[in-house]
Amino acid sequence: MIGKLKGLVDSVSEETLILDVNGVGYVVAASARTLRNLPAIGQAATLHIETQVREDAIRLFGFLAEGERDWFRLLQSVQGVGAKVALAILGILSSAELSSAIALQDKAMVARAQGVGPKLAARIVLELKDKAPALGVADLGGDIASASPAGALSRGAQDAVLALVNLGYARPQAALAVARGVATLGADAETAALIRLGLKELAQ
Repeated sequence: MIGKLKGLVDSVSEETLILDVNGVGYVVAASARTLRNLPAIGQAATLHIETQVREDAIRLFGFLAEGERDWFRLLQSVQGVGAKVALAILGILSSAELSSAIALQDKAMVARAQGVGPKLAARIVLELKDKAPALGVADLGGDIASASPAGALSRGAQDAVLALVNLGYARPQAALAVARGVATLGADAETAALIRLGLKELAQ
């Protein structure tokens, strides 16, 4: 199995790219977002790879960030979501936006992707609400990310998320609430204060 490829961007098409690794060109499928954000032709790129083996083919899917690859895998755990639909979703929603949509149960945001109807979008946000990758501050972007120079939840914030999860809240919702608390109170906020603010946020 191939987990990562590092090479030169040889060419880019509508749905795939060719990555030249020591003279071998790997055809890699990717989301529209990944293809837009690739370095220029001839420049070096590192892609996190998901390898899918079928009876008649071996397909490589590439992502600039591990978090996007995690979402690609997770999305396909939902009935009705294959690789094409998962890439379509990741093509219009960043990892942060998808995390937010799942946490807020915003099926309309997910339904913006080509091939995703209202029923499938509702199934995605429902089934993934307790499975979404844990969020760090950097995953949420904007003003929230600026609350932590390190780009990750502090130990106190992580403890606050765990406490909210133990109270029965889904991890994505808990992480989002705590990250907003960090943005309000600062990166050095105490766990108890973040829990209180998180509960207030989740109660809205």
